[in-house]
Amino acid sequence: MMTTRADLLAARCHPRTEALDAGAAARLLALLPDWTIEHGRLARRFAFKNYHRTMAFVNALAYVSHTEDHHPEMTVTYNTCVVRYDTHSAHGLTDNDFICAARADALYQQAAVPA
Repeated sequence: MMTTRADLLAARCHPRTEALDAGAAARLLALLPDWTIEHGRLARRFAFKNYHRTMAFVNALAYVSHTEDHHPEMTVTYNTCVVRYDTHSAHGLTDNDFICAARADALYQQAAVPA
């Protein structure tokens, strides 16, 4: 069971996971204060200084997504990237969505210079 942000960062995505119930999703959401659940998807808006920084983040997140085999929806503009996770095969949110969201936060904190 994942009870800390460090637990999320240490975990790996697993295939064939089950959708979380509302209580479990709320507990994991509390570990990621910059994220919200919108229309059944985990979402966050990341802001950047310029297009170059935005694209650097997008490319880094694409690499992480590929290694975890769990891919978000990304909406990219000049200085923002909105990231949304859900697990289509589970028809809802799974641990994988929260694991990847924590990794996106770590990328943002380490490599990106916010706006």
